[in-house]
Amino acid sequence: MLKELRENYGDLFEEELLQEISQVGIFKDVAEGHKLIEIGDYVRSVPLLISGAIKILREDNDGDELLLYFLERGDTCAMTMTCCMGQTKSEIRAVAELDTELIMIPVQKMEEWTGKYKSWRNFVFESYHNRFNELLEIIDSVAFLNMDERLLKYLRDKVNVTKNTTVHSTHQEIAYELHTSRVVISRLLKRLELLGKIELHRNNIKIISL
Repeated sequence: MLKELRENYGDLFEEELLQEISQVGIFKDVAEGHKLIEIGDYVRSVPLLISGAIKILREDNDGDELLLYFLERGDTCAMTMTCCMGQTKSEIRAVAELDTELIMIPVQKMEEWTGKYKSWRNFVFESYHNRFNELLEIIDSVAFLNMDERLLKYLRDKVNVTKNTTVHSTHQEIAYELHTSRVVISRLLKRLELLGKIELHRNNIKIISL
């Protein structure tokens, strides 16, 4: 575990902190599609991503989902931190977008390290800052972009996160994550295909040019 920590967080954390993380952290290897955190769960630990990606989702009163942001290698989840620190129930759902390796940090250590290590404190503040900016982007997207523009942004984000020009999502899954109907997504995807930007296949979308 220490080797992976040095490779992913060596530029951020001092050696003493890396040693502590390796001693108290719990390594987890999760498969694509695995649900790490459910809405309503009490969160007892915070993830540090070693590889892969996790998508963070919100749910409305009707059970419809909205994709908030992705966590990637070297990231942690500010919302999870907030739940841990406040000992409140999670208001988000976290699902592995890819096969993912992560280290879970107990909440007690998170509080201790905030006072003990400047590098950890800076990391926490930077995580809050990044997630806040991403949430502002979501608000702007919902408020100001048309659905076709939101769909393009969604496909670009998927390609950037997975490093794969084939998006393995059904029309219904995309509709859930963009909080719209499957019919709307299917119509917009067909338009993109006619424009030569994508190729539609069964349960996946090949990105040609976005």
